[in-house]
Parts: sequence; structure tokens; C-alpha cells
Amino acid sequence: MSRVALVTGGTRGIGAAISIALKAAGRNVVANYAGNDEAAAAFKAEHGIPTYKFDVGDFPACEAGLATIVAEQGPIEILVNNAGITRDATMLRMRRDMWDAVLDTNLGSCFNLCKLTFEGMRAAKFGRVVNIGSVNGQAGQYGQVNYAAAKSGIHGFTKALAQEGARFGITVNAIAPGYVDTEMVRAVPGEVLKKIVAKIPVGRLGHAEDIARGVAFLTADDADFITGSTLSINGGQHMY
Repeated sequence: MSRVALVTGGTRGIGAAISIALKAAGRNVVANYAGNDEAAAAFKAEHGIPTYKFDVGDFPACEAGLATIVAEQGPIEILVNNAGITRDATMLRMRRDMWDAVLDTNLGSCFNLCKLTFEGMRAAKFGRVVNIGSVNGQAGQYGQVNYAAAKSGIHGFTKALAQEGARFGITVNAIAPGYVDTEMVRAVPGEVLKKIVAKIPVGRLGHAEDIARGVAFLTADDADFITGSTLSINGGQHMY
């Protein structure tokens, strides 16, 4: 029986590409989503990947969501913490609720989902966790103290949890994408986007499939000697 892989934020953008790539690799993929029922239904219909709606930033919601997934699909052995939001503003304009929303969804979700799956992975002596960070968590970004803090926290979280999981056959790694051609990036004004691309040595935005290939590599059964690492996929924009 193929391993169950949960991808949070897995029905759109980078998450959708990851879900599709893991299914192609033979995984039994389930995709979490937060609120866009129409997009989730279209994704499920097109790709045959089951979808589950719950708030990854809310621990009780995660408990209920994972209980349903495990009952219907089996134990989760592969976890991709991809879900994320932005609430951008300078420090002078940022409100506490903007800070809390980003930290809870982007970083708190990593705790919630790992907390709820780690024991099962440990018992099975197998687990693959990939946390999606960001180049802005490595280099910082104007107007994103909340997002940069959350993504930077993911990198530290990954290294610490990797040390706990290693002797139980659980690898924990992170991927730090650069600017990827998603709906969120396409919303950036054209002139600003040109300046961003000009700073990327390979001369283009990333594609969601670039990130998905990295996830497929890190979650392979034989990727058991790679843990605690952050794989930067950014076209050379930030060499860290």
C-alpha cells in the first residue's frame, strides 16, 4: 500500500504542484485547504486527490482534520507543511492581528501538524517531513517582519526537529523557494516584478514544479541520509 502524504495548502499554487508530483511518485496524496471550496472541488475533480478543509493554524481543527484523514486514508507518513499567508505592512502600520495570523498559519501550523503526526511516524520507524520556508526567511524583506519571522522560524524548527527524528527513521527538511510564478506573485505590480526578476541570476521567476521536484526528492524512501537541511530553490537570488 502506498504511503499517505498530506500536503497543507495543497490545492493551489505551489501546494497543488507538490500534490501532483507526489501522486506521480506513487504516494497516496491528500490535500488540505483553508477556504476556497470551488478551487478545491476543481482540483479534486481534475486530479483525483482527496481534499480536506481545516484551519492549519488552529490545533483543535488540525486534530479533527487529521483524525478524519487517518480514518479514511490511513496513517500519515509524509507531511509537507506548505500552507502560508501574507499580511504585509511596515512595522509602523502592522497590527498585532496581522502578526498573529501569519505566525499562526505559517509557523504554528508546522507545530500543529508535526505534533499530531510525529508519534505515528516514530512508531512506524519511517517519516518524511518537508517544511516550506522562503528566501525572505533567509534574507528578510521590507514590509514583511511577520512573514520573514515565520519563515525564518521554520528553518530553525526544521533543524531542531530533525535531531529528534533521526534515530527513528524520520527526516525533517525545509525548502526555501525564491519568487515563484504563482497567483500571489502575479499580483505584484509589473514594474516591481521586473525589478525582482532582474535580481535573479537565472533570469526568470521560479515555477511551482521547480519546488515540487525538490519535495519529491526529499520525501523519497531512499532519501534517508538527508535531514536538517534547507534546500534553496531560488534561481541564485540568495546563496545562503
